[in-house]
Amino acid sequence: MSKTMFYTGKGDHGDTARLGGQGRLAKSDALIDTIGTMDEATCAIGLARAQVQDALLQETLPEVQRRLYRLMSHLSAAPELRETYVGVTAADVSWLEELIAQLEDTLPPLKDFVMPGDSLPGAACHLARSVVRRAERRLVEFAEIEPGIGASSLAFTNRLSSLMFVAALREDQLAGKSLTLARS
Repeated sequence: MSKTMFYTGKGDHGDTARLGGQGRLAKSDALIDTIGTMDEATCAIGLARAQVQDALLQETLPEVQRRLYRLMSHLSAAPELRETYVGVTAADVSWLEELIAQLEDTLPPLKDFVMPGDSLPGAACHLARSVVRRAERRLVEFAEIEPGIGASSLAFTNRLSSLMFVAALREDQLAGKSLTLARS
């Protein structure tokens, strides 16, 4: 049985390969920053997933992470290989919208800004929301300099932050907590 190597040393000089091996990019490149921030987002979603109580969220957050990985693969592929790595589509955006609607149906109307921290699972969802928002900003910046980033990719990250927001509200609700509003 061969042992798995968890490092290669190929990036020791500050560069990394794109998916498909076509050339190397500096680890400070906008693309690598974008993908790295999306990786942070999926980790934050994983932290939330480990704590959520809502059955719908327990069931769907792993699939949310899988779709985010598909998006990262699409972005990291060399431009000539992007079509091979589908990424996310309008159907993925619609799927997120359906999840948001299902969670919204469980919540009372919201009339003010919410301060994170009313429950541990809710706070984890808020943290994931804020990291997803940062990933979205990075993706928008990258799309401005590299053509071919589809509208579905931008819409997906936008909806994903909305999903994590309603997830946070739902988790606070399940914990029996009243929302702490920005204005008291």
